[in-house]
Amino acid sequence: MNQILDFEKPIIDLRDKITELKKISTESEIDLTNEVKELEKKLNILEEDVYSNLKPWNRVQMARHQQRPTTLDYISEIFTDFIEFHGDRYYGDDEAIVSGIAFYNDEPITVIGHQRGKATKENIKRNFGMPHPEGYRKAIRHMKQAEKFDRPIVCFIDTKGAYPGKQAEERGQSEAIAYNLLEMAGLEVPIVCIVIGEGGSGGALALGVGDHIHMLENSTYSVISPEGAASILWKDPALAEKAAESMKITSYDLKEFGVIDEIIPEPKGGAHRSLEEQAKNIDKVLTASLKELNQYNVTDLLENRWLKYKRIGEFSEETL
Repeated sequence: MNQILDFEKPIIDLRDKITELKKISTESEIDLTNEVKELEKKLNILEEDVYSNLKPWNRVQMARHQQRPTTLDYISEIFTDFIEFHGDRYYGDDEAIVSGIAFYNDEPITVIGHQRGKATKENIKRNFGMPHPEGYRKAIRHMKQAEKFDRPIVCFIDTKGAYPGKQAEERGQSEAIAYNLLEMAGLEVPIVCIVIGEGGSGGALALGVGDHIHMLENSTYSVISPEGAASILWKDPALAEKAAESMKITSYDLKEFGVIDEIIPEPKGGAHRSLEEQAKNIDKVLTASLKELNQYNVTDLLENRWLKYKRIGEFSEETL
């Protein structure tokens, strides 16, 4: 069953009405063509109005949609001959992160990303996309392998955050994340990071130190979830919608602040409406990114990466 978001209910109701009229017209041979056309015009206007004026909380809901495409969905659409690798060579394998090599435009590339499930059974298997330390160690192992063989790296970010459980802490969760940040900052190959759903806290940032950072239009990227922020600020997670308004976590906010490079448009209604269309939109931006980054020598690549992060959050009295 498809998930219906609250703000989409008027759209769904109108679609159902159009479907019902078409069915009546077919079964009774009553010509309702004009009525259907009129309702379809209203539907187009309503969709344009709703999806063009989404509030931050609406985008949070879209980013969390059960049917939103995952890393593996995009890998199958955008890359060819993907081979997944497993394990961190320290503890074990973490299925909340997928990692491997593939071909992109006939060139070898390393692809890494958070992987959540769409149904309960798969979500349990993937730990709801929240990685353990071994997931991040697996990721950096393959990034270092990419550097050794001079392959560009593409990271898909989609997690509520790193898993906060006791066992994860015992196995060095914070150290694993910090090590990834350190190593990614100095990798001598191009890195493109794309937020495809939720980009939550250090769990997202551990795959987010790239030369270019892009976000899907209805994705989010933040240091904490709106529920977590509401719990801290107002002692009430029910105020998550209010927190989302204040946190500036949408792609448009972060583009304005210079945190991300490009906003990747989504099909009307969200990425889950058309995986094929969304993959094409990602492909277009990814091709442009790699074409630009591949022009730099290692010295310039690292210098530009350093300057990129130095500029984020830069204070100037002129902004007061």
